[in-house]
Amino acid sequence: MVKTNSGRFFEDYAVGQTINHAAPRTVGQGERALYQALYPARHALYSSDLFAQACGLRESPLDDLLAFHVVFGKTVPDVSLNAVANLGYAEGRWRQPVYVGDTLRSSSEVIGLKQNSSGKTGVVYVRTCGMNQRDEIVIEFVRWVMVRKRNIAEPAPEAVVPKLIKAVDPKALIIPDGLNFSNYDFDLAGETHRWGDYSIGEVIDHVDGVTLEEAEHMMATRLWQNTAKVHFDATFRPDGKRLIYGGHIMSLARTLSFNGLANAQIIVGLNGGAHANPAFSGLTIRAWSEVLDKAETVVPGVGAIRLRLVATRGGSPFERLDSGGKYLSDVLLDLDYWALMPV
Repeated sequence: MVKTNSGRFFEDYAVGQTINHAAPRTVGQGERALYQALYPARHALYSSDLFAQACGLRESPLDDLLAFHVVFGKTVPDVSLNAVANLGYAEGRWRQPVYVGDTLRSSSEVIGLKQNSSGKTGVVYVRTCGMNQRDEIVIEFVRWVMVRKRNIAEPAPEAVVPKLIKAVDPKALIIPDGLNFSNYDFDLAGETHRWGDYSIGEVIDHVDGVTLEEAEHMMATRLWQNTAKVHFDATFRPDGKRLIYGGHIMSLARTLSFNGLANAQIIVGLNGGAHANPAFSGLTIRAWSEVLDKAETVVPGVGAIRLRLVATRGGSPFERLDSGGKYLSDVLLDLDYWALMPV
């Protein structure tokens, strides 16, 4: 009797299927310390209890992307263990802060399937929810991933491609309970730029760069319990390289964005995202952001800003696409998100 599990392949999924993922995880200060060591994150709200309390929260939450990685990592053995690539994100919302001592678990619903023309792979669309120990949804998002087929001769399923919204309505963004920026300390935050200082269409060069290290990537991937073969097994890809987890690039780019966006404290919405090109150790990545939109919120003094965060490995600054609308080869990440900022 076979007791091991080689993971799901494309033909193992069905629209409407619900998958409850294994290994709930209680998160603590260790995760915070490792997160800040790996990236290193500097947003004040996630670094200081006193700063967070001055902003109306009970204590400093764990970083929004840390919560994303933990919830995402749970899904990998069931959704993307045999993935070729994680392709994109949409309809993401952070609904509750995650605090030290919370226990997170994940569940995903298959909402779309489409076999690729080669017949060797297909795209699986899932809607994932991360819940805490009180059964509150802390984060939800849609992602789609290209997965290998086990049997190329297996007939293609009926194609179902979900209709996804292009951006989360700012009125649907959830402001953490108690958040109040009336006592916000701009000196401690690191920059003086408020919500009103940014203009739609403005582009911000985050200036700094960081070189991807194999050891750091492997530590991060293990930390998030991401078991995708492309990240661990150098024999899994024809080129013999281990693919850098796309979320690792997300957190590095977000960290780089501190320089120019230090007051974009809280990520509350994920409108879209694409890992445009693969990343490998040894590359030096840089980042820039474009202000796409701004919106007032129901909380006085708190504004929402919509940002496009682009991570590159060099090349022409502030460009993403070629004349044909395809991503330039130097673009690694294109992330569209909403953040909260003091007005």
